[in-house]
Amino acid sequence: MRDPIFLESGSAEETMRIGERIGASLAPGAIVLLCGDLGAGKTVLAKGIARALGVKEEVSSPTYTLVSEYAGRVPLVHVDLYRIGSAEEIEGLGLDDLLWGHAVSLIEWGEKLRPLLDGGYAEVSLAIHPDSSRTITVRGIDLEGPSA
Repeated sequence: MRDPIFLESGSAEETMRIGERIGASLAPGAIVLLCGDLGAGKTVLAKGIARALGVKEEVSSPTYTLVSEYAGRVPLVHVDLYRIGSAEEIEGLGLDDLLWGHAVSLIEWGEKLRPLLDGGYAEVSLAIHPDSSRTITVRGIDLEGPSA
């Protein structure tokens, strides 16, 4: 995996712009694990990524539906594993049918899926600081060009 890139965000708007930058670097088939505590900004980042992929529909947290699919210049599969408690539950979701396809796959709470993957993914971690700023750590994505 490439050396990590550390980005700072002081607002939701900055997090959205960072998401757009990440999204502009992704190609169909990319899998991006979004990791971080509750309220760290994973869904805001996902909205920025979706915007860069040409998704017109409003992206929201798929916590209750688990998986949402969006049409765009590059299709987007948005998965939220927050309510999933075990590897067995993840395996029962049938994600193999969605991942590694024609879409970019964003997996919120991606740290839960990491042990089941044999590489081939990127990871974006969000850490929130006491002043509400965030450090966004990007691994496995070349922010200068498409990544799969």
